[in-house]
Amino acid sequence: MAAPNVRSISSFSRNISVVSSPQIPGLKSGPNGTAFISSGIRDLDRILGGGYPLGSLVMVMEDPEAPHHMDLLRTFMSQGLVNNQPLLYASPSKDPKGFLGTLPHPASSKEDKPTAPDPDQGESLRIAWQYRKYLENQKNAIDDYSNDFDMRKPLERQFLSGRPIDCVSLLDSSDLSIAQDHCATFLSKFPRLCGILSYLISITLSSFESIKFVGHTYGANCAQAQFFLHLSYTSKLNCPFFLKNLCIVSHRNSSNIASIGRIAIQSFCSPLCEYSEKESDMLSFIRLLKSMLMVSNAVAIVTFPPSLLSPSSSKRLQHMADTLLSIKAIPDGDKELEKLLTGYKVINGFLNIHKVARINTQVPVILEAKTFSMSLKKRRFLALECLNQAPVDGSSGTSYGTSGSCSSKSGALDF
Repeated sequence: MAAPNVRSISSFSRNISVVSSPQIPGLKSGPNGTAFISSGIRDLDRILGGGYPLGSLVMVMEDPEAPHHMDLLRTFMSQGLVNNQPLLYASPSKDPKGFLGTLPHPASSKEDKPTAPDPDQGESLRIAWQYRKYLENQKNAIDDYSNDFDMRKPLERQFLSGRPIDCVSLLDSSDLSIAQDHCATFLSKFPRLCGILSYLISITLSSFESIKFVGHTYGANCAQAQFFLHLSYTSKLNCPFFLKNLCIVSHRNSSNIASIGRIAIQSFCSPLCEYSEKESDMLSFIRLLKSMLMVSNAVAIVTFPPSLLSPSSSKRLQHMADTLLSIKAIPDGDKELEKLLTGYKVINGFLNIHKVARINTQVPVILEAKTFSMSLKKRRFLALECLNQAPVDGSSGTSYGTSGSCSSKSGALDF
Protein backbone atom coordinates (compact mmCIF):
# COMPACT_ATOMS: atom_id res chain seq x y z
CA MET A 1 0.00 0.00 0.00
CA ALA A 2 1.43 3.29 -1.03
CA ALA A 3 2.11 5.76 1.68
CA PRO A 4 -0.24 8.72 1.65
CA ASN A 5 1.12 12.04 0.52
CA VAL A 6 1.96 14.17 3.52
CA ARG A 7 1.74 17.94 3.08
CA SER A 8 4.37 19.96 4.84
CA ILE A 9 2.67 22.48 7.07
CA SER A 10 4.51 25.74 7.56
CA SER A 11 4.43 27.63 10.81
CA PHE A 12 3.60 30.80 8.88
CA SER A 13 0.05 31.45 7.75
CA ARG A 14 -1.72 34.32 6.09
CA ASN A 15 -3.72 36.51 8.42
CA ILE A 16 -7.07 36.83 6.69
CA SER A 17 -8.72 38.68 9.55
CA VAL A 18 -6.92 41.92 8.87
CA VAL A 19 -9.30 44.59 7.71
CA SER A 20 -8.24 46.09 4.42
CA SER A 21 -7.69 49.81 4.33
CA PRO A 22 -10.29 51.97 2.61
CA GLN A 23 -9.86 52.45 -1.13
CA ILE A 24 -11.24 56.00 -1.12
CA PRO A 25 -8.53 58.61 -1.75
CA GLY A 26 -7.94 60.77 1.29
CA LEU A 27 -9.31 58.27 3.81
CA LYS A 28 -7.24 56.28 6.30
CA SER A 29 -8.40 53.66 8.77
CA GLY A 30 -7.40 53.99 12.40
CA PRO A 31 -7.74 52.10 15.67
CA ASN A 32 -11.08 51.11 17.19
CA GLY A 33 -12.87 51.22 13.86
CA THR A 34 -12.29 54.92 13.26
CA ALA A 35 -11.50 56.56 9.94
CA PHE A 36 -9.44 59.71 9.42
CA ILE A 37 -9.16 62.39 6.77
CA SER A 38 -6.15 64.62 6.44
CA SER A 39 -6.04 68.17 7.75
CA GLY A 40 -3.76 69.16 4.88
CA ILE A 41 -0.78 69.52 7.25
CA ARG A 42 1.22 66.33 7.72
CA ASP A 43 2.68 67.48 11.03
CA LEU A 44 -0.80 68.13 12.42
CA ASP A 45 -2.01 64.71 11.22
CA ARG A 46 0.89 63.07 13.03
CA ILE A 47 0.26 65.04 16.23
CA LEU A 48 -3.46 64.22 16.29
CA GLY A 49 -2.83 60.52 15.70
CA GLY A 50 -3.86 60.32 12.04
CA GLY A 51 -5.87 63.44 11.24
CA TYR A 52 -9.47 64.49 11.80
CA PRO A 53 -11.79 61.57 12.66
CA LEU A 54 -14.68 61.08 10.30
CA GLY A 55 -17.87 62.53 11.75
CA SER A 56 -16.11 64.94 14.10
CA LEU A 57 -16.38 68.68 14.69
CA VAL A 58 -13.12 70.66 14.72
CA MET A 59 -13.16 74.15 16.21
CA VAL A 60 -10.34 76.69 16.02
CA MET A 61 -10.18 79.72 18.31
CA GLU A 62 -8.95 82.74 16.39
CA ASP A 63 -6.51 85.40 17.50
CA PRO A 64 -7.31 88.92 16.21
CA GLU A 65 -3.59 89.59 15.83
CA ALA A 66 -2.77 86.36 13.97
CA PRO A 67 -4.60 85.33 10.77
CA HIS A 68 -3.03 81.87 10.80
CA HIS A 69 -6.39 80.19 11.32
CA MET A 70 -6.91 80.95 7.64
CA ASP A 71 -3.98 78.66 6.83
CA LEU A 72 -5.71 75.79 8.64
CA LEU A 73 -8.83 76.43 6.57
CA ARG A 74 -6.89 76.71 3.31
CA THR A 75 -4.97 73.47 3.72
CA PHE A 76 -8.12 71.65 4.88
CA MET A 77 -10.08 72.82 1.85
CA SER A 78 -7.26 72.23 -0.64
CA GLN A 79 -6.73 68.68 0.61
CA GLY A 80 -10.37 67.91 0.01
CA LEU A 81 -10.40 69.38 -3.49
CA VAL A 82 -7.23 67.51 -4.45
CA ASN A 83 -8.91 64.26 -3.36
CA ASN A 84 -12.11 65.23 -5.22
CA GLN A 85 -14.17 65.50 -2.04
CA PRO A 86 -17.27 67.74 -1.98
CA LEU A 87 -16.80 71.01 -0.11
CA LEU A 88 -19.11 73.46 1.68
CA TYR A 89 -17.56 76.81 2.57
CA ALA A 90 -19.29 79.59 4.53
CA SER A 91 -17.82 82.96 5.49
CA PRO A 92 -18.95 86.49 6.46
CA SER A 93 -17.96 87.98 3.10
CA LYS A 94 -19.92 89.19 0.10
CA ASP A 95 -18.09 86.90 -2.31
CA PRO A 96 -17.01 83.69 -0.56
CA LYS A 97 -15.97 82.19 -3.90
CA GLY A 98 -13.10 84.66 -4.03
CA PHE A 99 -11.49 82.83 -1.12
CA LEU A 100 -11.04 79.79 -3.35
CA GLY A 101 -8.42 81.74 -5.29
CA THR A 102 -6.20 81.85 -2.18
CA LEU A 103 -6.08 78.09 -1.64
CA PRO A 104 -2.56 76.61 -1.86
CA HIS A 105 -1.41 74.21 -4.55
CA PRO A 106 0.14 70.80 -3.77
CA ALA A 107 3.83 70.28 -4.42
CA SER A 108 4.21 68.84 -7.90
CA SER A 109 7.63 67.17 -7.71
CA LYS A 110 10.03 65.72 -5.19
CA GLU A 111 12.26 68.75 -5.56
CA ASP A 112 9.46 71.05 -4.44
CA LYS A 113 8.61 69.02 -1.33
CA PRO A 114 10.35 69.65 1.99
CA THR A 115 13.28 67.36 2.60
CA ALA A 116 12.62 64.34 4.82
CA PRO A 117 15.01 61.71 6.16
CA ASP A 118 15.53 58.85 3.72
CA PRO A 119 14.90 55.41 5.26
CA ASP A 120 17.34 53.82 2.76
CA GLN A 121 20.43 55.83 3.67
CA GLY A 122 23.81 54.18 3.11
CA GLU A 123 24.84 51.04 1.32
CA SER A 124 25.42 49.28 4.63
CA LEU A 125 21.68 49.07 5.28
CA ARG A 126 20.30 46.34 3.06
CA ILE A 127 16.60 45.67 3.15
CA ALA A 128 14.87 42.63 1.70
CA TRP A 129 12.98 43.33 -1.49
CA GLN A 130 9.69 42.40 0.15
CA TYR A 131 10.21 44.98 2.88
CA ARG A 132 11.39 47.57 0.36
CA LYS A 133 8.22 46.99 -1.63
CA TYR A 134 6.21 47.45 1.56
CA LEU A 135 7.92 50.78 2.21
CA GLU A 136 7.17 51.97 -1.31
CA ASN A 137 3.50 51.00 -1.01
CA GLN A 138 3.29 52.71 2.36
CA LYS A 139 4.85 55.88 0.96
CA ASN A 140 2.39 55.91 -1.95
CA ALA A 141 -0.50 55.50 0.49
CA ILE A 142 0.77 58.45 2.52
CA ASP A 143 1.04 60.58 -0.61
CA ASP A 144 -2.55 59.70 -1.56
CA TYR A 145 -3.75 60.53 1.95
CA SER A 146 -2.09 63.93 2.44
CA ASN A 147 -0.08 66.43 0.43
CA ASP A 148 2.48 69.14 1.03
CA PHE A 149 1.00 72.46 -0.06
CA ASP A 150 2.92 75.42 -1.41
CA MET A 151 1.44 78.42 0.42
CA ARG A 152 2.78 80.81 -2.23
CA LYS A 153 1.30 79.04 -5.25
CA PRO A 154 -2.47 79.26 -5.83
CA LEU A 155 -4.49 76.16 -6.54
CA GLU A 156 -4.80 75.45 -10.24
CA ARG A 157 -8.13 75.79 -11.96
CA GLN A 158 -8.34 72.08 -12.74
CA PHE A 159 -8.99 71.36 -9.06
CA LEU A 160 -11.79 73.96 -8.93
CA SER A 161 -13.67 73.49 -12.19
CA GLY A 162 -16.29 70.78 -12.13
CA ARG A 163 -15.82 70.03 -8.43
CA PRO A 164 -18.83 69.96 -6.06
CA ILE A 165 -18.22 73.23 -4.20
CA ASP A 166 -20.95 75.15 -2.37
CA CYS A 167 -20.10 78.66 -1.13
CA VAL A 168 -22.42 80.46 1.31
CA SER A 169 -22.26 84.08 2.43
CA LEU A 170 -23.21 84.78 6.06
CA LEU A 171 -22.81 88.54 5.79
CA ASP A 172 -26.42 89.67 5.45
CA SER A 173 -28.02 86.77 7.30
CA SER A 174 -30.28 87.84 10.14
CA ASP A 175 -30.37 84.27 11.43
CA LEU A 176 -28.70 80.93 10.78
CA SER A 177 -31.55 79.30 8.89
CA ILE A 178 -29.78 79.64 5.53
CA ALA A 179 -26.58 78.11 6.86
CA GLN A 180 -28.58 75.38 8.58
CA ASP A 181 -30.39 74.47 5.35
CA HIS A 182 -27.15 74.38 3.39
CA CYS A 183 -25.47 72.14 5.97
CA ALA A 184 -28.47 69.81 6.14
CA THR A 185 -28.66 69.50 2.35
CA PHE A 186 -24.92 68.98 2.07
CA LEU A 187 -24.64 66.35 4.82
CA SER A 188 -27.67 64.45 3.52
CA LYS A 189 -25.45 63.31 0.63
CA PHE A 190 -23.14 61.42 3.02
CA PRO A 191 -25.36 59.27 5.29
CA ARG A 192 -23.58 56.75 7.46
CA LEU A 193 -26.44 54.59 8.76
CA CYS A 194 -29.77 53.34 7.59
CA GLY A 195 -32.64 55.80 7.76
CA ILE A 196 -34.13 54.87 11.10
CA LEU A 197 -30.86 54.62 13.06
CA SER A 198 -29.59 57.87 11.58
CA TYR A 199 -32.86 59.55 12.41
CA LEU A 200 -32.88 58.30 16.00
CA ILE A 201 -29.37 59.57 16.71
CA SER A 202 -30.20 62.99 15.31
CA ILE A 203 -33.49 63.22 17.15
CA THR A 204 -31.99 62.26 20.52
CA LEU A 205 -29.19 64.80 20.16
CA SER A 206 -30.94 67.92 18.94
CA SER A 207 -34.67 67.40 19.38
CA PHE A 208 -36.91 68.95 16.71
CA GLU A 209 -34.01 70.89 15.19
CA SER A 210 -32.98 67.84 13.13
CA ILE A 211 -36.33 67.46 11.35
CA LYS A 212 -35.02 69.42 8.35
CA PHE A 213 -31.96 67.18 8.15
CA VAL A 214 -34.12 64.04 8.23
CA GLY A 215 -36.50 65.53 5.67
CA HIS A 216 -33.66 66.23 3.26
CA THR A 217 -32.18 62.76 3.74
CA TYR A 218 -35.14 60.39 3.91
CA GLY A 219 -38.12 62.38 2.66
CA ALA A 220 -40.63 64.52 4.51
CA ASN A 221 -43.51 62.00 4.26
CA CYS A 222 -41.85 59.30 6.33
CA ALA A 223 -44.39 57.56 8.57
CA GLN A 224 -41.67 55.74 10.48
CA ALA A 225 -39.90 59.02 11.19
CA GLN A 226 -43.07 60.52 12.63
CA PHE A 227 -43.63 57.42 14.73
CA PHE A 228 -40.14 57.46 16.24
CA LEU A 229 -40.40 61.20 16.81
CA HIS A 230 -43.45 60.56 18.97
CA LEU A 231 -41.76 57.55 20.60
CA SER A 232 -38.66 59.52 21.55
CA TYR A 233 -40.74 61.94 23.61
CA THR A 234 -43.25 59.52 25.10
CA SER A 235 -40.88 56.73 26.19
CA LYS A 236 -37.83 58.89 27.03
CA LEU A 237 -35.80 57.28 24.27
CA ASN A 238 -32.99 59.81 24.51
CA CYS A 239 -31.22 58.09 27.40
CA PRO A 240 -27.41 58.16 27.51
CA PHE A 241 -27.11 54.37 27.17
CA PHE A 242 -29.20 54.27 24.00
CA LEU A 243 -27.34 57.22 22.48
CA LYS A 244 -23.92 55.75 23.30
CA ASN A 245 -24.67 52.41 21.64
CA LEU A 246 -26.12 53.99 18.52
CA CYS A 247 -23.01 56.15 18.09
CA ILE A 248 -20.79 53.06 18.43
CA VAL A 249 -22.80 51.29 15.71
CA SER A 250 -22.50 54.41 13.56
CA HIS A 251 -18.71 54.46 13.68
CA ARG A 252 -18.39 50.70 13.21
CA ASN A 253 -20.27 50.98 9.93
CA SER A 254 -17.69 53.42 8.55
CA SER A 255 -16.26 50.72 6.25
CA ASN A 256 -19.09 51.15 3.72
CA ILE A 257 -18.16 54.67 2.64
CA ALA A 258 -18.91 55.93 -0.84
CA SER A 259 -17.91 59.58 -0.51
CA ILE A 260 -16.61 62.07 2.05
CA GLY A 261 -17.70 65.66 2.62
CA ARG A 262 -15.87 68.63 4.12
CA ILE A 263 -17.39 71.73 5.72
CA ALA A 264 -15.37 74.87 6.45
CA ILE A 265 -16.96 77.81 8.30
CA GLN A 266 -14.84 80.93 8.74
CA SER A 267 -15.27 83.42 11.62
CA PHE A 268 -18.57 81.95 12.77
CA CYS A 269 -19.21 84.63 15.43
CA SER A 270 -18.05 87.58 13.34
CA PRO A 271 -19.67 90.93 14.26
CA LEU A 272 -20.26 91.51 10.53
CA CYS A 273 -23.15 89.04 10.72
CA GLU A 274 -26.48 90.18 12.10
CA TYR A 275 -26.92 86.99 14.12
CA SER A 276 -23.70 87.65 16.10
CA GLU A 277 -25.74 89.01 19.02
CA LYS A 278 -27.93 85.89 19.20
CA GLU A 279 -25.61 83.61 21.13
CA SER A 280 -28.34 81.08 21.90
CA ASP A 281 -29.03 80.61 18.18
CA MET A 282 -25.33 80.13 17.47
CA LEU A 283 -25.07 77.48 20.18
CA SER A 284 -28.12 75.68 18.79
CA PHE A 285 -26.61 75.72 15.31
CA ILE A 286 -23.32 74.18 16.47
CA ARG A 287 -25.23 71.57 18.48
CA LEU A 288 -27.29 70.67 15.41
CA LEU A 289 -24.20 70.59 13.19
CA LYS A 290 -22.47 68.20 15.56
CA SER A 291 -25.49 65.90 15.70
CA MET A 292 -25.65 65.73 11.91
CA LEU A 293 -21.92 65.08 11.63
CA MET A 294 -22.14 62.10 13.98
CA VAL A 295 -24.31 60.26 11.45
CA SER A 296 -22.54 61.51 8.32
CA ASN A 297 -19.32 60.71 6.51
CA ALA A 298 -18.05 64.26 6.79
CA VAL A 299 -15.86 66.55 8.90
CA ALA A 300 -16.50 70.20 9.73
CA ILE A 301 -13.97 72.80 10.84
CA VAL A 302 -15.29 76.02 12.38
CA THR A 303 -13.21 79.05 13.36
CA PHE A 304 -14.55 81.62 15.81
CA PRO A 305 -13.17 84.57 17.82
CA PRO A 306 -13.75 83.72 21.51
CA SER A 307 -13.06 87.30 22.61
CA LEU A 308 -16.30 88.46 20.97
CA LEU A 309 -18.46 86.05 22.96
CA SER A 310 -19.48 85.96 26.57
CA PRO A 311 -17.31 83.67 28.72
CA SER A 312 -20.15 81.18 29.21
CA SER A 313 -20.98 80.92 25.49
CA SER A 314 -17.32 80.61 24.59
CA LYS A 315 -16.87 77.74 27.05
CA ARG A 316 -19.95 75.96 25.74
CA LEU A 317 -18.69 76.18 22.17
CA GLN A 318 -15.33 74.79 23.24
CA HIS A 319 -17.04 71.96 25.11
CA MET A 320 -19.03 70.90 22.03
CA ALA A 321 -15.91 70.58 19.88
CA ASP A 322 -14.43 67.13 19.31
CA THR A 323 -11.04 68.60 18.42
CA LEU A 324 -10.24 72.04 19.82
CA LEU A 325 -7.34 74.16 18.57
CA SER A 326 -6.30 77.76 19.11
CA ILE A 327 -4.00 80.20 17.35
CA LYS A 328 -1.75 82.67 19.15
CA ALA A 329 0.22 85.49 17.62
CA ILE A 330 3.92 85.79 18.34
CA PRO A 331 4.76 89.11 20.03
CA ASP A 332 6.77 91.50 17.90
CA GLY A 333 10.11 92.51 19.32
CA ASP A 334 9.92 90.25 22.39
CA LYS A 335 13.61 89.96 23.21
CA GLU A 336 13.07 87.62 26.16
CA LEU A 337 11.14 85.17 24.01
CA GLU A 338 13.75 85.47 21.30
CA LYS A 339 16.40 84.39 23.80
CA LEU A 340 14.34 81.45 25.05
CA LEU A 341 13.34 79.89 21.72
CA THR A 342 15.48 78.64 18.89
CA GLY A 343 14.38 79.73 15.44
CA TYR A 344 12.42 82.65 16.84
CA LYS A 345 12.86 84.69 13.66
CA VAL A 346 11.19 82.08 11.44
CA ILE A 347 8.24 81.41 13.77
CA ASN A 348 4.98 82.92 12.52
CA GLY A 349 2.72 81.93 15.41
CA PHE A 350 1.76 79.25 17.90
CA LEU A 351 -0.77 76.44 17.65
CA ASN A 352 -2.26 75.17 20.92
CA ILE A 353 -4.05 71.82 21.10
CA HIS A 354 -6.67 71.84 23.86
CA LYS A 355 -8.67 68.73 22.99
CA VAL A 356 -8.21 65.70 20.73
CA ALA A 357 -11.21 63.73 19.47
CA ARG A 358 -11.78 60.37 21.17
CA ILE A 359 -14.08 58.05 19.23
CA ASN A 360 -14.89 54.45 20.27
CA THR A 361 -12.48 54.68 23.20
CA GLN A 362 -12.24 56.06 26.72
CA VAL A 363 -8.45 56.17 26.80
CA PRO A 364 -7.17 59.76 26.95
CA VAL A 365 -4.78 60.99 24.30
CA ILE A 366 -1.39 61.96 25.73
CA LEU A 367 0.43 64.37 23.44
CA GLU A 368 4.15 64.97 23.37
CA ALA A 369 3.38 68.68 23.67
CA LYS A 370 0.37 70.97 23.55
CA THR A 371 1.98 74.06 22.04
CA PHE A 372 3.69 74.02 18.66
CA SER A 373 5.35 76.69 16.59
CA MET A 374 4.03 77.46 13.11
CA SER A 375 6.61 78.27 10.46
CA LEU A 376 7.11 78.06 6.71
CA LYS A 377 9.78 75.64 5.54
CA LYS A 378 11.60 77.11 2.55
CA ARG A 379 9.12 79.99 2.99
CA ARG A 380 6.46 77.85 1.33
CA PHE A 381 5.46 74.76 3.31
CA LEU A 382 3.57 75.06 6.59
CA ALA A 383 5.23 73.07 9.39
CA LEU A 384 4.59 72.50 13.10
CA GLU A 385 7.42 71.92 15.55
CA CYS A 386 7.77 71.50 19.29
CA LEU A 387 9.16 74.51 21.10
CA ASN A 388 12.88 74.15 21.76
CA GLN A 389 14.77 76.10 24.39
CA ALA A 390 17.77 78.09 23.23
CA PRO A 391 21.25 76.73 24.11
CA VAL A 392 23.29 77.87 27.10
CA ASP A 393 24.75 81.34 26.96
CA GLY A 394 28.50 80.88 26.58
CA SER A 395 29.43 84.18 28.21
CA SER A 396 27.66 83.64 31.52
CA GLY A 397 27.61 79.82 31.60
CA THR A 398 23.90 79.73 32.49
CA SER A 399 20.90 79.02 30.37
CA TYR A 400 18.06 81.44 29.82
CA GLY A 401 15.49 80.55 32.44
CA THR A 402 15.80 78.46 35.56
CA SER A 403 13.82 75.43 34.40
CA GLY A 404 16.92 73.65 33.15
CA SER A 405 18.54 73.22 36.57
CA CYS A 406 18.53 69.80 38.20
CA SER A 407 18.19 71.17 41.74
CA SER A 408 17.35 74.39 43.50
CA LYS A 409 20.85 74.75 44.95
CA SER A 410 23.86 75.66 42.90
CA GLY A 411 26.45 72.94 42.60
CA ALA A 412 29.08 71.45 40.36
CA LEU A 413 26.58 69.05 38.74
CA ASP A 414 23.95 71.65 37.92
CA PHE A 415 23.29 72.16 34.21
